[in-house]
Amino acid sequence: MGVVRHSSQISVPRAAVFDYINDYTNVPEYMFGVHKFAPQTDVTSGVGSVFDVELKAGPKTLKSVVETIEWVEHEFIVLKAIDGFQANTTWRFHDTDGGTEVHAEFEYILPGGLAGRALGAIMEPFAAQAVRHTEKKLRDELE
Repeated sequence: MGVVRHSSQISVPRAAVFDYINDYTNVPEYMFGVHKFAPQTDVTSGVGSVFDVELKAGPKTLKSVVETIEWVEHEFIVLKAIDGFQANTTWRFHDTDGGTEVHAEFEYILPGGLAGRALGAIMEPFAAQAVRHTEKKLRDELE
């Protein structure tokens, strides 16, 4: 299992940052490698919303279905993979003097054997690049 944790400061009020990240139509814009994030349900925000995800990681396209399992408006979002590539995401938002502190945690579970090792060789550098890209895109869009 791999875990990437990152915190950043964005000089925008917490509600605006949360609303941008929470809007599923924005995910392919800010989340590196994601080229599909489409709702499976009529509920597109909050607990119970389910999304089809396609993530391009190097030469591989990883498919997953994620469900929002925890959600408190303007505080946190927790997405858990329920099918396909196992990747879970947690976003937490806190007020700061100059805006918002965003804590992101990306957890991915690789299969065993040779396939898992090969995918691990792709995922480790991809995850680090994805965090940098996501922070930059959030700043570019929100600040």
